[in-house]
Amino acid sequence: MTQSRTIHAQIRCPLERRDLPGLYVRICAQLAATRGGTLVCDVAGVAVDAVAVEALARLQLGARRNGCRVLIANAPAELDELIQLFGLEEVLMAA
Repeated sequence: MTQSRTIHAQIRCPLERRDLPGLYVRICAQLAATRGGTLVCDVAGVAVDAVAVEALARLQLGARRNGCRVLIANAPAELDELIQLFGLEEVLMAA
């Protein structure tokens, strides 16, 4: 029986679209080792923009591929609103 683990990731500024593939690879490598675990993304320091939403969506995809789930922590209200605007509120859950 595999034990679930929690991985904590802090996503900070500056975050640019070109940073997303590397972020995805680093986090997915950790998720692969914790199949069935939880990734908690602290986004308190991230800019509220489409790049942040894309980063979270990519991490959610990587988590699903590795049998994990993503929880978003410390999201400013504006980021929550942007996530809703993109229609991703059911996919990107707040912790």
